Amino acid sequence: MTTQQTLITSPNLPHHDDVYEVLINAHAGLSDQQSSQLNAKLILVLANHIGCKDILSEAIALAAAKA
Repeated sequence: MTTQQTLITSPNLPHHDDVYEVLINAHAGLSDQQSSQLNAKLILVLANHIGCKDILSEAIALAAAKA
């Protein structure tokens, strides 16, 4: 099995509007604290799915640079 070893930074999410809607709906009715907790849990779940420290480090650096 071949796995992706670099961070994909070009658009790569089919049906991105649908995904955005799911994400927004997940936050509906939550307090700011609950929303932050949901985001933190989601990040950890996705980090586990990615499973590569180098890719995660690159993604964190990219996100921090654009923050």
